[in-house]
Amino acid sequence: MQSAFVTGDDAVPDAERLLDRVHGLLARARENGALVVQLQNDGEPGTPDEPGTPGWELHLPLDTGRGELLVRKTVDDGFAESRLEELLRDAGVRELAVCGVMSEMCVRATASTALELGFRVVLPHDAHATYDIPAAEGISDVVPAATVSRVAEWTLGDEIELVARAADVDFTKP
Repeated sequence: MQSAFVTGDDAVPDAERLLDRVHGLLARARENGALVVQLQNDGEPGTPDEPGTPGWELHLPLDTGRGELLVRKTVDDGFAESRLEELLRDAGVRELAVCGVMSEMCVRATASTALELGFRVVLPHDAHATYDIPAAEGISDVVPAATVSRVAEWTLGDEIELVARAADVDFTKP
């Protein structure tokens, strides 16, 4: 998760709660020796996640001493145009817990491709978030962020393993 989306006035709604859940998930993964891979989006010039800007920085730093990996990307799907699949396969990973921002964009796209590639995907409901969708005259009122996140989960179908709480996600030692 990049700082632009979880800190300051432009953070996703309830960012502190999201950070708490993701931090706990990350801590349990580390304690159990799971491979941790963080995705970092390289946004276009002038966007909040433009490379080299404070908003582009990872909010929860990598622990490279534990062998954690960083995959940079320029599109929503963490697998597209990246070495993510290769890194996971080389490490013998068969199951993923996916979390972060934005639910309907990066989280959904990455989880969907992981399913297509044959990975088991666990998606903790309280460990991903997004923004409200603004009202569109003649189309809809504001769509609350929580609804957007829930719809993103629903569109992943019945292959995803949706769990209510990140605290319920278990990691096993490799």
